[in-house]
Amino acid sequence: MNQTRTFLLFALLAVAYLLWMAWEQDYAPHPTNTPTTTSTTAAGGNPVPGAAPAIANGGAESATATAQLITVTTDVLRLTIDTRGGSVVRSELLKYPVTPRTKKDPEPASIRLLDDGATDYFAAQTGLVSADGAAPDHRAIFQAAQTSYELAAGQDALNVDLTWTDPSGIKVLKRYTLHRGSYAIDLDQQIDNGSSKTWDGNAYRQLQRVNRPVPVYSNYLQRMSDQSQYGFFGAAWYSPEQKFNKLGYDKFEKEPLQSQVTGGWVAMMQQYFLGAWIPPAKEAETFSTTVVNDDGNAPRYVIRSVGPQISVAPGQHVSSSAQLYIGPKLPDVLKNVAPGLELTIDYGMLKIFAEPLHWVLAQLDKLTGNWGVSIILLVLLINLVTFKFTNAQFESAAKMRKLKPRMDALKERYGDDRQKMQQATMELYKKEKINPVAGCLPLLITIPIFYGLYYVLRDSVELRQAPFFGWIHDLSAADPYFVLPVLYTIVMLAQQWLMPQAAGMDPTQAKMMKFMPLMFAVIFLFFPSGLVLYYVVNGLCRLLQQWWMMRRHDAAPPPAKAAA
Repeated sequence: MNQTRTFLLFALLAVAYLLWMAWEQDYAPHPTNTPTTTSTTAAGGNPVPGAAPAIANGGAESATATAQLITVTTDVLRLTIDTRGGSVVRSELLKYPVTPRTKKDPEPASIRLLDDGATDYFAAQTGLVSADGAAPDHRAIFQAAQTSYELAAGQDALNVDLTWTDPSGIKVLKRYTLHRGSYAIDLDQQIDNGSSKTWDGNAYRQLQRVNRPVPVYSNYLQRMSDQSQYGFFGAAWYSPEQKFNKLGYDKFEKEPLQSQVTGGWVAMMQQYFLGAWIPPAKEAETFSTTVVNDDGNAPRYVIRSVGPQISVAPGQHVSSSAQLYIGPKLPDVLKNVAPGLELTIDYGMLKIFAEPLHWVLAQLDKLTGNWGVSIILLVLLINLVTFKFTNAQFESAAKMRKLKPRMDALKERYGDDRQKMQQATMELYKKEKINPVAGCLPLLITIPIFYGLYYVLRDSVELRQAPFFGWIHDLSAADPYFVLPVLYTIVMLAQQWLMPQAAGMDPTQAKMMKFMPLMFAVIFLFFPSGLVLYYVVNGLCRLLQQWWMMRRHDAAPPPAKAAA
């Protein structure tokens, strides 16, 4: 099989993918921002029948007490904790700037994952509920000893204590423990029963978030180049039985979650980052989702984990623990936080290709310190592994070119009789020992690698803002000056110039081949520069291999020596 079918199939798949992405942006169903009739005070019902009343979902808080904000800073996180509920309402990821660092802006603002602003609201909330006793939910006012905490030099852990006391004698200590270099935060809720009767209730953890606003783009190119719009944005959960599951915001009311899970977690995901609550591995939890509508604001989507019933006898205390992860999707880190949490790096159906590619790139980056150089080395490794198959493709194409005069003769003989033409062609291939399918093997390898690498570059946080050289400051974004797409177009033109027209190519295919470089130039304008870099280097390797094979197979035979 010659280069023609490779280019045509690749172009068809790439164009189809771009059309699908554009359709998703324009016509795919999105959650509406108009309020619905969902209750704000008792949505979802009682998570544990008979154990506790329904958890209040509403965002509106009582005005009878005032709350304050507490700032907590470590080497990787800056959190803001609201004493109303002891909720984490802001989180800045100090190692991940919004824009790449430059000489003009060496310290850009950090990514804010949790946010208490109305437009990007996202909070990690916790609380207790009780059927017949006092309990602080995520709206109760807690007290703190100070308003600012910072991890000191040489200190490995930092505790932030919040307390709540009820006149009945129930006291709750909510303690967050942050660790140096870690995005995982320990939470402990200790219930001290100073009353005269047994306290029964449940602990819960939940993530509450609004849907992201629809981005506004200045032009079509900017819109198509924004890879973040194609990543999953919504809720996710994991159970050992059902494994990894996702729930888009548009499906919260159509497909609500209500499930008993032991050894799982709940999360809110976006491109590169996530927030997740991880309950104790051996606790039976109730996972559920609901939609909160109040005050005419945009709907808030809630995914919740409710623990088993807790009983605290008078004079006793009991603790309920969990872990909160607020940070990047780093596979090695997520694996150590909770089973299955690394699945939030969602490569979809191409996981079987994307994960090995990511692993190889990560190992190469450890050697080179540059993801762009690692991509180049990955190209060389793949070409080395597939050399035999690619060689077979070029050999097949060379043999078919030599058959062109005989193929033309068959066309003249059989004219429009396609059946006889096809039968004669196959007999000729058999006689000359040509396998037309031999050229398909490189294509079967190239296409999965292309799309697998696309997902790696789009969803791997390590490649976010990863610079290469010169003008490329972010391999996960499109080339700002379109240099790489132009270089790839030049490489394609060189391949066309070097490769004579294949035997049996009809005039329509020949015309399409002439327009192929322009088509690819347009397609690659929208793809991450790291992916285009991969194909520029791969194209150069193929060009060199093609030149070498043509010298080997198409060179004119040496002149015969004159008889003595």
